[in-house]
Amino acid sequence: MPERDDICVIIPTYNNASTLLRVIDETLGYCNRMIVVNDGSTDNTVELLKSMSYKPEIISYNENKGKGYALKRAFSFALARGYRYAITLDADGQHYPSDIPRFLEAMEKHPGAVILGSRLLKQENMPGKNSFANRFSNFWFTLQTFRRLPDTQTGFRLYPLYRMKKMRMYTTRYETELEILVRLAWKRVPIVPLPIRVFYAPAGERVTHFRKGKDFLRISLLNTILTLSALLYGYPSMLFRSWFKRS
Repeated sequence: MPERDDICVIIPTYNNASTLLRVIDETLGYCNRMIVVNDGSTDNTVELLKSMSYKPEIISYNENKGKGYALKRAFSFALARGYRYAITLDADGQHYPSDIPRFLEAMEKHPGAVILGSRLLKQENMPGKNSFANRFSNFWFTLQTFRRLPDTQTGFRLYPLYRMKKMRMYTTRYETELEILVRLAWKRVPIVPLPIRVFYAPAGERVTHFRKGKDFLRISLLNTILTLSALLYGYPSMLFRSWFKRS
């Protein structure tokens, strides 16, 4: 499939110096329009990015503000550059950039949809807390949208940016990706799961910035707010859009 100039890849990173360059290099084999967001890294990420012969678009700031904030900055930047779609993937080496062509194929079959990379929830080295958090998130997503998805926590996604222009996210950390899904579901944007491979490094080598207490509390609070919002706005909005589409 020929490369399109309306699609970019977004890679948010925070202290992933050991894997970032490899992820960027592998991604270049499938897309050379790339936005890297340095979310206040305190390691040598800045120096590594400066040393690269290939220069991606770089958004960088000194204070760590969270993955959700990094994504919001990148989405605004991409829209200003005229991109209609963005693929997001993590900088820790968990995702395989070689799956990018499969996202593009799915996008061609489902134009305007979110393509959601879906992981197998039981595999080697996958932390038990990840499986629990995903099941927890999947349950609340179904309650809030009347849709079922196998993996609402995945960071490997293709977004139709042009359908998100007026969306203002209220969260700034890991919970933002769930907020985006729920609010797009309320707008009746199709969400298409796509099975993907993932790599989990052994526990001693794994870099994670998920704070089990604080971030789980944030997700719980978000789900409380989204459930109340579903009653007041989400359900009526989905009903109205379905009725309007049929009429």
